[in-house]
Amino acid sequence: MHKPICGVFSRNLLLFAIVLFSLLGGKVVAQTPEGPAVLTITGKISQHNAEQAFVFDRAMLEALPQATISTQTPWYDEVSEFEGPLASAILEAVGADLNANMRVIALNDYSAVVPASDFSDLGVILAMKRNGDVLRIRDKGPLFVIYPFDENPDLNSEVYYNRSVWQIKAIELY
Repeated sequence: MHKPICGVFSRNLLLFAIVLFSLLGGKVVAQTPEGPAVLTITGKISQHNAEQAFVFDRAMLEALPQATISTQTPWYDEVSEFEGPLASAILEAVGADLNANMRVIALNDYSAVVPASDFSDLGVILAMKRNGDVLRIRDKGPLFVIYPFDENPDLNSEVYYNRSVWQIKAIELY
């Protein structure tokens, strides 16, 4: 007796979805934002959810692998605990060219050139919280490039301080 093709296909599709969900750590990044756009990535990326761009809302960023960095920075008097998605996970989600340079752009159009390798190799996060509080625009939010300065003393230089853009709205890979 033959099994109906539809039943076998449905079972295989369900098995594939379960395996994929497991590989993603139980988290699935929505393909299109449901809330207000927080970050737009353009340029040398292979994944798009908008015309020639990948747009993240807050929930999409929160669904990515997260990290916490406790570090002293030039912008705060005390050691701060920053939380947010791993910058490497953001690049992976958009299929970024890791050999590219990036222009990280703030809400006021300030920008800094950052090698994509910083995000993939140095444990950088895009902080969404500081000391447990959501970063608002007046607190350098919604996103703030944070390097693990205390873990890697080589990062304590003007080069990396200048790459630590706050109030990020966009990243362009070129």
